[in-house]
Amino acid sequence: MTSSQASIGLAPDDAARLKERIRALGRELGFDAVGFAGIELADEAAHLAEWLAAGCHGTMDYMARHAGLRARPADLVPGTVTIISARINYLPAGDAATRAALADPARAAVSVYAHGRDYHKVLRAKLKALAAAVAAEVGPFGHRVFTDSAPVMEVALARNAGLGWRGKHTLLLSRTAGSWFFLGELYTDLALPPDAPVAEHCGTCFACRDACPTGAIVAPYRLDARRCISYLTIELKGAIPEALRPLVGNRIYGCDDCQLACPWNKFARAAGAPDFAQARNGLDTARLLELFGWSEAEFALRMRGSAIRRIGWAKWLSNIAVALGNLRAARGDADGTVAAALRAHADHPHPAVRESVAWALAQGR
Repeated sequence: MTSSQASIGLAPDDAARLKERIRALGRELGFDAVGFAGIELADEAAHLAEWLAAGCHGTMDYMARHAGLRARPADLVPGTVTIISARINYLPAGDAATRAALADPARAAVSVYAHGRDYHKVLRAKLKALAAAVAAEVGPFGHRVFTDSAPVMEVALARNAGLGWRGKHTLLLSRTAGSWFFLGELYTDLALPPDAPVAEHCGTCFACRDACPTGAIVAPYRLDARRCISYLTIELKGAIPEALRPLVGNRIYGCDDCQLACPWNKFARAAGAPDFAQARNGLDTARLLELFGWSEAEFALRMRGSAIRRIGWAKWLSNIAVALGNLRAARGDADGTVAAALRAHADHPHPAVRESVAWALAQGR
């Protein structure tokens, strides 16, 4: 908290007016929706414990290490009584470019959320601006900003704040905005009544599960990260397990297949923020060989201000090598262009790169 540890109580009418004022301030700052949630997450804590016990978090040890704090917001930030959840759209102008990339094994499929500027920076700045605007209305208040940067159950909190429901792919879904959006939170000591959660609307649909290339959606509302391409290409530090490499295709950073398949995304809204409205570095149309040719310095320069930079150049090369192996398997490599590019990194100092390159060279024989 950046102010007092005692919660700030308000009369019911004042609290209701303040909520609507905060919503209006959020819209002025570029958020597409703002909601309010309490701090009770006992049911989510039980589900998280089951998920962790099953090992579905893979090598993400921090998930288990901070599990208690995820379910108890007031332990993470003492004094918290209300959480403001905010949503901002990131889909540029539609999903046509992503579908086109997936259809061409020579192109690089990069998750849409990473096409623009690093969302951590964008949302954090907007949430800080929202907190400042609220302080201008009510005076100093205790708060702390989070954007996928701490043990926070952002989907559960957004659901409790009435911004949508948890879909079977575990992402938040909205009847009016689909799922192509980022979430951010403002933990506060303002005693405001929570918004009402919305009903679920997935029904009998299993489009997301059926579309998952690796079968990572093992049950409704349950994702096994160990099979998820986003985990394999971002969180996993070593090489992608060999059995899963052919299933990864040309996806080199993240995966959008479950969102592309979801019927609710026909209602997705285009990004309003300039930071997300256009792809940087041509990532929506880039070809694998082009990206594989980047030097470490070029990777660092081009990925400055991008969420991709945090995986590092070695992971970037390892992911692309797998995709190039899948390209060789799909189309062959008659002129040896792909093989030549792969051999240039055959002796790379990182073992994951060497392993992925060796595997790729063995494909398409």
